[in-house]
Amino acid sequence: MPTTAALTPDDLDAQAARLHDTEAWQRIVTGWDLTVPEPARPVAPAPAPRAAPAPPADWRALLSVPVDQLIADAVRALPPASPRERPLPGRLGAVLPDRLHAWRRIGRPEVRPSVHLAHARRILTEWGWQNTPYRLRDVRGARCVCGAMLTAHRLGYGSVHTVDRAGAWMIAELRSQGWTGLIGPWNRQPGRTAEDALALIDATITRAARAGQ
Repeated sequence: MPTTAALTPDDLDAQAARLHDTEAWQRIVTGWDLTVPEPARPVAPAPAPRAAPAPPADWRALLSVPVDQLIADAVRALPPASPRERPLPGRLGAVLPDRLHAWRRIGRPEVRPSVHLAHARRILTEWGWQNTPYRLRDVRGARCVCGAMLTAHRLGYGSVHTVDRAGAWMIAELRSQGWTGLIGPWNRQPGRTAEDALALIDATITRAARAGQ
């Protein structure tokens, strides 16, 4: 497999297509959106006769533990706050070579393809989308779809293998929409817009996430 530094959008496109066409991957994507029949709903029992209202009482007498302890227990039960998202480099970072961002990969955990694609979407939203043929980015730092996926990897969101899997999910989504080619030609198709690119990523995120990826 090409090294990270040498990987280009077209390399990614070709690798994702090869992965998508393997028998193992086809078993993954076939039937991903099928659901099992809903279980039969149990018949609700007849409501019990309502008891006569109890005489009013101080609500504190109904508590078996102190109020302070109840509050503390409720706070501990809350889900932990999401870790602060690392912001994208500024406009200068958008036009710098991606290899200069390699330090951002240090200590970063692996992510699922759907999470990786969400970061690629953010790159397109903040840095812009472009469809210049065979270019990772234009002079303003805007990326093509494959370029955004590669940049997300180089910023620390997923391994090269994750990028390949994300690309394979995108090709599966394109096949479902009737596109038989690769991602790059789709991105460069005359009349294509940034909104089209974001919609494709959104649909691919949904497809991958529903399959647990």
